[in-house]
Amino acid sequence: MTTTYSPGMHRFAKFVVAWTVLLFIAGALVTSNNAALSVPDWPKSFGTWFPSLRQLAGGAFFEHSHRVIAGGLGIFTLVLAVLIWLKDNRRWLRWFGVIAVAGVAVQAVLGGEVVRQLLQYWLPVIHACFAQIVFGAVLAIAVFTSSWWISERPQLVDSGAPSIHTLAIVNAAVIFFQVVLGAGFRHSEIPVWPHMAGALAVLATVLWTAVALRKRFGASSELSRARSLLHAIFGTQFLLGFGAYWARLESLKAGPTSATVILTVIHTVVGALLFAFSILVVLLCFRLVPRRREAAVAATSQVAAR
Repeated sequence: MTTTYSPGMHRFAKFVVAWTVLLFIAGALVTSNNAALSVPDWPKSFGTWFPSLRQLAGGAFFEHSHRVIAGGLGIFTLVLAVLIWLKDNRRWLRWFGVIAVAGVAVQAVLGGEVVRQLLQYWLPVIHACFAQIVFGAVLAIAVFTSSWWISERPQLVDSGAPSIHTLAIVNAAVIFFQVVLGAGFRHSEIPVWPHMAGALAVLATVLWTAVALRKRFGASSELSRARSLLHAIFGTQFLLGFGAYWARLESLKAGPTSATVILTVIHTVVGALLFAFSILVVLLCFRLVPRRREAAVAATSQVAAR
């Protein structure tokens, strides 16, 4: 079954990705400004959908803004899922769109429980980490609806071990685990040293994956560009981690400053982008490099045809 590229749907999918990044910024501002319980009720704010400016003083502004942007993401994801059902004939992608909508709904409920349970039971950490999964799903939809994905691509041969698919998945899994450790530290559930150790583990898997991409697929422009961006994003995030921790230590002496908030927010958002990009690397590998079993079957079929 041939899939027809829909430029409008793809542009809207990219818009939803950008809106999700905005939501990450809003969420990071809530945590960095200690505003998580500034609004005592949920889903409404102070008993209404449209609180007054007086009610939104201080941290309540960050918390309510986060809810508004999250509500927008729910609406946009639902619209995207409807567009996929109307314009795309790939059954699996249609259901994937439904799963993305369900993920946003679950994330909203988790956010509400964070307020209702007064930040108890690791709920803030779960809320922060599940957001990364939702982001990965939205990004995947943007990739799947692109003309690049549905067009014919030259297939590459993977001659190394372990397979590039395994390496890319391990890299994404380690980065996600580092996200969990970072969220645990930000919400004061664990000390900082596991997160620091996790940064070294991410360094190892990023280098391993990048070296494999360079040695095995140096001629591929897509994978070469992905390798360079993976290095760049991780390097930026690594330096931001030092900056955010330094600002945190300084705030313990003189109190929170704008530098503390800015560096922490940027570090959090770039961490989300790093995980999302690791998911993109996984998708690129599966699109461009046939799994060895598939390659073996294709080779056998060609021999039989001769």
